[in-house]
Parts: sequence; structure tokens; C-alpha cells
Amino acid sequence: MASCCCLRLENVIFSSTFRKLGQTSANGSVLVSSPISSFSLLSSSSALFSPILKTSHSLSSSLSVKASASTAIAEPEGIKINSVPTKPIEGQKTGTSGLRKKVKVFTEENYLANWIQALFNSLPPEDYKNGVLVLGGDGRYFNREASQTIIKIAAGNGVGKILVSKEGIMSTPAVSAVIRKRKANGGFIMSASHNPGGPEYDWGIKFNYNSGQPAPESITDKIYGNTLSISEIKIADIPDVDLSSLGVTKYGNFSVEVVDPVSDYLELMENVFDLELIKSLLSRSDFRFVFDAMHAVTGAYAKPIFVDKLGASPDSILNGVPLEDFGHGHPDPNLTYAKDLVNIMYGENGPDFGAASDGDGDRNMILGRGFFVTPSDSVAIIAANAQEAIPYFMSGPKGLARSMPTSGALDRVAEKLNLPFFEVPTGWKFFGNLMDAGKLSICGEESFGTGSDHIREKDGIWAVLAWLSIIAYRNKDKKPGEKLVSVADVAKEHWETFGRNFFSRYDYEECESEGANKMIQNLRDIVSKSKPGDKYGNYTLQFADDFTYTDPVDGSVASKQGVRFVFTDGSRIIFRLSGTGSAGATVRIYIEQYEPDVSKHEMDAQVALKPLIDLALSVSKLKDFTGRDKPTVIT
Repeated sequence: MASCCCLRLENVIFSSTFRKLGQTSANGSVLVSSPISSFSLLSSSSALFSPILKTSHSLSSSLSVKASASTAIAEPEGIKINSVPTKPIEGQKTGTSGLRKKVKVFTEENYLANWIQALFNSLPPEDYKNGVLVLGGDGRYFNREASQTIIKIAAGNGVGKILVSKEGIMSTPAVSAVIRKRKANGGFIMSASHNPGGPEYDWGIKFNYNSGQPAPESITDKIYGNTLSISEIKIADIPDVDLSSLGVTKYGNFSVEVVDPVSDYLELMENVFDLELIKSLLSRSDFRFVFDAMHAVTGAYAKPIFVDKLGASPDSILNGVPLEDFGHGHPDPNLTYAKDLVNIMYGENGPDFGAASDGDGDRNMILGRGFFVTPSDSVAIIAANAQEAIPYFMSGPKGLARSMPTSGALDRVAEKLNLPFFEVPTGWKFFGNLMDAGKLSICGEESFGTGSDHIREKDGIWAVLAWLSIIAYRNKDKKPGEKLVSVADVAKEHWETFGRNFFSRYDYEECESEGANKMIQNLRDIVSKSKPGDKYGNYTLQFADDFTYTDPVDGSVASKQGVRFVFTDGSRIIFRLSGTGSAGATVRIYIEQYEPDVSKHEMDAQVALKPLIDLALSVSKLKDFTGRDKPTVIT
């Protein structure tokens, strides 16, 4: 079969290799590996911050704000605001997806609080004063404590209201949806995305603006600048908020509303898709569906949407209880880390349709029986079928876009449908500007991110519903006993129409940063001396560069976004360093080759791409610079 195997590598990190984190604290309370449970309402207004903030699972280090030297600076309508002296902390530069570090770093004195205060110092007052902000997260370890810190600093800086999800759990797409529906000024998302969770692992924070999209670089650069000069933290002297029950709590002119994390998002999905059509598919006796929530945030959405609303069997949901450490796993929906789902889909008589989502619910993986759909193909197939299968696009998409490393499969759909097309750097915020300008409807990244302009984030459950819509539409007239159009059928028909873009990504995780950076610099040196017509084995160079993007909406420029070698036959090799982890550097190599010949579409991608893969390793001298001779993950 074509690209339909579960890859097995000797040094691939599986979830079982993570150390068990279900230890108990000194008082016997479970630290992790338990379903998210309610907060204990432990603080009082007279004991706002001690060196250790008490919670239902105490941390052994100082949480955030040391208030011993605080000074009361205001009492607006009954709220006492303290000014807590602080000093700049190095290393708080925000990346494409926010600030991500190990939990141990965020629990250092004032670390989180400094960044939150620096954010408020970076925003125009009209963007938050007396305004409404949303707060949600993926349920990972440290979110509970962080929620209280963020709420109190928001109140201390004059925010009027915080909309926080029950237990602090809300997917990244849902936060974007709530910001847009409730017309909020913005929102905080507590997540390290697809990275592992637990006391020894990752935590992250980012801010989304009032359109629901991640803050632009103009703001994240200001935040970083302010972290280098910060001298005080403004914090409200209010008790911890009970996040276990829906409702409103008021403190003078500041209020906190605990909201249901699913309702607004589900209402949006009802407006985008024909859920009755999908329900007709999931209720068929000859169609079997499985969804792996990976013990992450979409576990809170899977039952209400797939089971209660669409009629799927309850046992179709795997790992559906959100856990603070994701069940000791790595909540990254790919062939390596979602191996339980892969084994089921490639097993004897596997289900017809399988899908998974990641830690914060914005990524997705789509599988048919014994068939893997690459993310690059997935967004292209959704775009090609959207107008007929998804009511939201009944008038046709406005435009299509992909991140630069993503394969050119979407380009060919845009050309055939005569739609505007954009190639942007990695980072969803680059799509948001195009959407706000009315230029873009459907977009995707090869890193398992797919979405549309219904919100301003990629959306894992949206992608699953989009694929179910396509399969349901293609089978709506099939009678019981007739052969159904499968996921593999849809993909292969797409290749027949548009050609196949063989694509693979090699990830080398947690490389030493020094060696990885030297490798990229060496590649930039090669690019600077290259010229069209240069020979690389059997390939002829069309051009080589370090990708630079000029935003067609606001004119902003993003440079050094990935080293590209593009050859005359359309093949590409791309090298990037990823900043989505919290330790070391991840080297990513992207390899692509276009194949119009239908007779070759069934080739395994690794076989078809081997000459290019060998060339990429040779040109980059990856082993020499990093010491790595095998990737951690192959996609």
C-alpha cells in the first residue's frame, strides 16, 4: 500500500518510555495520572501569596509571586491591589506558539508572574482595561496553580472580567471560538501543545487577540522587551476562585465566570457542518469509527460531540479522560506516539475511520483501515471536497494557504479551482491576517494542523468532522450491504486527479542546540554560494534560499523561516529548527517529490523519496553536526 505502514525505528521514543509520574505527595494526595478533579478553595484574601501557594497537590517550589515586600497601590471598588517588586528573568522570549519551558522553570519565583505582567505592560490599555479575557488550557500539570496566578494579575491590572473554563480545561480551538463569540478582548491559553506533561516535563502560555488568533510578533517582541525591564507585578488581593462549578464570582468591579468548555464550540460546529449527515454515517452498522483523545483536552469534547451529538458508540472513544500527565504519554498524534490507534487501524479487520488529536486539541491525524493520510494530503483533500460536503463552504472557499514546509498538494487544488493561494511561514498567526482580510478559508500545516476561518487557530476536531463529512457525503446514497467509499478511496481518487506529492518529515528531537545551529548556518553558507543549474546528484537546482515572507495584508516581514533547496523537477528539501519544545533543538528535514504517474502512486513514500532523503543527509552533514544517525520520528 502507498504510505500506509506504521514506521518502527530503533530509537523512537514511545509513550511507555516516559517515567511513571503517578507518585504521591507527602500528604498522600496524587500528583498526576488522575482525571482532572475540582479545585480546593484554600486561599483567603488575607493570605494571597505565600512562598508556596497551597493547592490540592502542593508544589515543592515557590509558585509565582513572593509577596513579602508588596505594597498596596489601589483599592478600586473594594479590591486591594498590591505592587510586588520583581526583577527581570532571562530566557522569556516568546516563540511562534508562546512561552514554553519545563514546569520546574515556571514554578521558580515570579517566573510566570513576570511574563503575565510583561504582557499587560505590552498591551494598549484599551485592549484590556475593564475588558473581558478568556482563560483555558489543556489540563496539563500546573494549569490549576497557573490559573489562579493569571486571574489575580489580570484583576490587578484592571481587567473587568475573566471567562475561565470549568477546571481550567478548554481546547485551543475552543478558546479562539469563545473569544470570537463572546467578543472578548483576548485570551490566555495554558498549554505546551503536543509536548509531554507532568512535574518533570513541559508547560506553556500564550495570548490570543480579539479575533481569536495568536498575538502577532509586534506584541510578542514587546512582551520579551518588557520582561527585560520589569520591576513590579500588580496583583489583586483576592482568594483563589473555585473552578469546579459553573457560575459567576464577583470581587468589587472584577468578576470571574466559570463557563462550560464545550457548549460554545459545539454550537459553532453545528453552524459549520451538517451534523445530521455525519450522524447518518456513524449510525451505520457497516461503518466503524474510533477517536483517540490521547488523555488530552479533546477527551472533554469527544463524548459530548461524537457520542452524545453524533451517535457514535461510547467504546469508540479511546483514552478519553484528560489527565495531567496525559497518561505518561506524548500527546502528539502521529504514527509514533499514537501507536495504540495505529495498531488498531492496521490490525486485522480494523475500523473504517480513525482519528486522534493532541494535547491542546488543535492537531489531528486521520487514518483509514490500513491507510495513513499525510497532513499535507489531508488539507488538500478537504479543500477539494469542501464546497459539496461542508455547508459552511457552500459558496466555495475564498482562498487556500499552507505553511512553507507543507507539500505542494494544496497548490494544485488552488490552481484547479482557480482560488487565491498563499505560502506562509510556520505559525498559525500568519494565516490569521489573511483570514481577517477575507482572503483565506482553508489552510494547513504538515505538522498535523488543519483549519479554516471559522476560528483563528488550527482545529483538530474540526478536521475530523470535515473528513467525516466527506466520507458521509460520498456514501449518503449507499444502501446497507453496498461497498462504502473508504478513506483510502477518497485519497487515491484525489491523487488520480491532482497527482501525488510524496512527502516525509524527519524529526531529530532534543539535539544539542550548538550543533544544530551550526548545521543551519552551514546550510545558509551553501545557499549563499548556490546558483540555478547546480547539480546535486541526479537533481538540478532551480533555486535555494532561506525563506522570507512579506505579509500581503500588513507588509510585515518574517525572515530566516527555513532553508530550501528546490529542484527543477519540483522536488524540495527543507531544513528548519523547531522551537515548540522546551529543551534542546528539534531539527526537522522535509522531503517532497511530485509524481503525476498514477502507476507509481502506490509506492511507499520512504522508497519513493530515498534518493532525496540520502541527498538531504549528505548536504546537511547532519550526523557530523548533531551526532544523530537516526531520526526520533518519521512522518
